[in-house]
Order: sequence, then structure tokens, then C-alpha cells
Amino acid sequence: MEGFSSKDLALQAQKKILSRMATKSVVNMLIDDTSSEILDELYRVSKEYTRNKSEAQKVIKNLIKIAVKVGVLYRNNRFSNEDLKMAEDFKKKLHQGAMTAISFYEVEFTFEKSVLPHILMECRDMLIKLVEHHLTPKSHGRIRHVFDHFSDEGLLTELYKPDGPLRSHLQKICAGMNKLIDEDKL
Repeated sequence: MEGFSSKDLALQAQKKILSRMATKSVVNMLIDDTSSEILDELYRVSKEYTRNKSEAQKVIKNLIKIAVKVGVLYRNNRFSNEDLKMAEDFKKKLHQGAMTAISFYEVEFTFEKSVLPHILMECRDMLIKLVEHHLTPKSHGRIRHVFDHFSDEGLLTELYKPDGPLRSHLQKICAGMNKLIDEDKL
């Protein structure tokens, strides 16, 4: 039996094209305004914290590439029932992380620097397991890069400082996450 499948080839081409098109204009076409605003704020947080524009751009670009690729896999019914269960568990864990992040923001002085990194590392591991057989090791590296970056305790500590320079970004990120939760998108 020949190993050629036009559907597999088309899927591979879609993933490749979309990963090369992870620019702001394409993002605005593929995701809603609220998600785009959250990504913009995450970029600003990353840029201000690292003082490195290219690193901030790279981490957001990797986040977008992964989100788009997982979306392509889902829309093309590439996930098995077991994968879909894993995806549901990932979604619940991500929701828990969002709720925790919002709670830490809304209730001052409740931030614990080890809690969010732990949740994000669990999300990272779940997502890598989900896409293990669907995406390349390079994509797995992108997932690690994004989750490792945003689970950095130093970054999170700066972000949650009550009078810190990143506080206005946190407010906008939490407002966006609240909106996505209210719309049942997160």
C-alpha cells in the first residue's frame, strides 16, 4: 500500500503556510478582537520584562503558530477520541489557570509565585502530549518556549506587583480573560 494521502498533504501544507503567516494582520483575521488584545498585552509584558523586542515577538509568534496548528488539527478531525479527552482536560486546566490569574489580580496580596508556574507547566505537558504524534519536535519546542517564558516566576512576580510597571497590562489581560470566560471561549 502506498503511503500517499492528498488529505495528509493538504493538512501539512496548511500547517506550513499558517505557521509562516503568523503576523498581526493574519492573526486579526483568524482570532477575535479580545484574544488579539490579550496577545498584544502579553507582548508588551514580555517586551518590558525582558527588555528584548525580538524575544517578545518570537514568543508571541510561537504562541500564535501553536494555536493555529492545533486549530487546524482540530478542524480537520485529526484528533482521536483519546486526544479529544486530553484536549478537554487541557482546556479545563487552562481555564483553571485563567481563573487563578484573575483571582490573584482581583484580590490583592493573594499572589503566590509558585502556583501559576505549576499550572502552566501542567498545561505545557498536557499540550505536548496532545500534539506529540501530530506536530514536529520543532513545534514541541515552541510550546516549551511559550509556556516556559510565561511561567517564569520573576516575570509573574513583576506582573503582580500592586504598584508595578506591568500592572496596567495585567488589568487588560484579566479583563480580556474575563470576557472570554463570560463568552464561554476560555
